[in-house]
Amino acid sequence: MERKRSSFDWDACKSAQMGIRMKAIEILRQYAKEGERLVVPSHPLLQYEGRIDAGREDGPLWTYPATYVRLRFRASRLVAVLTNYHAYWDNYMGVLLDGKERSMKINAQGVTLLPLCWEDDAAGGAPDGQVHELMLFKRQDSCHMVQLHGFIGDAGLTLLPCDPLPARRIEVYGDSVSAGEVSEAVDYCGLPDPEHNGEFSNSYYSYAWLTARKLNARLHDIAQGGIALQDGLGYFMEPEQQGMETIFDKVQYQPYLLGENPYLLGSEDGTGQTVGRKPLNWDFEKYVPQVVIVAVGQNDAHPVDFCAEDYDSAAAEEWRDHYEAFVRKLRGIHPGAHIICLTTILGHHDDVR
Repeated sequence: MERKRSSFDWDACKSAQMGIRMKAIEILRQYAKEGERLVVPSHPLLQYEGRIDAGREDGPLWTYPATYVRLRFRASRLVAVLTNYHAYWDNYMGVLLDGKERSMKINAQGVTLLPLCWEDDAAGGAPDGQVHELMLFKRQDSCHMVQLHGFIGDAGLTLLPCDPLPARRIEVYGDSVSAGEVSEAVDYCGLPDPEHNGEFSNSYYSYAWLTARKLNARLHDIAQGGIALQDGLGYFMEPEQQGMETIFDKVQYQPYLLGENPYLLGSEDGTGQTVGRKPLNWDFEKYVPQVVIVAVGQNDAHPVDFCAEDYDSAAAEEWRDHYEAFVRKLRGIHPGAHIICLTTILGHHDDVR
């Protein structure tokens, strides 16, 4: 069900040159009808998970897959208001409403009003007044970044507390497999990936999130399709590839989007001015995992398969040194965690050691 957008000049309001940024509540008011209730992103009954840039007055910015917001509510109608920053592919958000999971395409750029729950759309055609449980999550990696401005509901909207987050915590550093890229391409199991435009990618069915759900654990999924360990290797942002060594400690890192949208860099002070002009670093004290999974190495044979050419070459030795240093760096950050090193089973050489 579509909702008509108002004539709101989003590009003007977020212009870095103006030095003026609208707060989330002001953005929501631009789209709300008379009598509707507004829920700002900072509402205490909203439950977030993931590595999020939460210090923005106009709403938290999401980059990584499996990032989500969860809420329990009574209402016959609920809409999310978000802005999409598009790098490539079509972009989709994931919705889990009363146990039913689905994909919803969002606008390539600008504001999307995403209808999450309607009277004729609620699970079982439930009447107004039933308690609904909703999770809005990021299906894809940094092929886009999305900013949540909040929610708009009918006049009877009531929020309720969510169940507490689990005590177990997992952190994953990986590539497309960890992100759940093409995880919905079920007709291609055991085959090369099909041609696609993002529609098959779903972090909900990644091994990372499946494992976390089976173990009743939280998840931070630091995963990016095409990424290798080192800069200059792999497919992510080729020919100026960024590696996991560069992005692993960042809150947001998509170089194309941060270059095209400088107001996304850094954080903001009380006046809406941007502080700093570089990607935000993550504060590892905010999330301390008991298990860390390192799942890189699949894309590192591009553009040159140096290990296959000569396993003992200088390039191969350098890669192994970097891998060891990366694991040791994670050990220094998380001294009490179990670290699991793994890789995928795609296209390896028969004589792999």
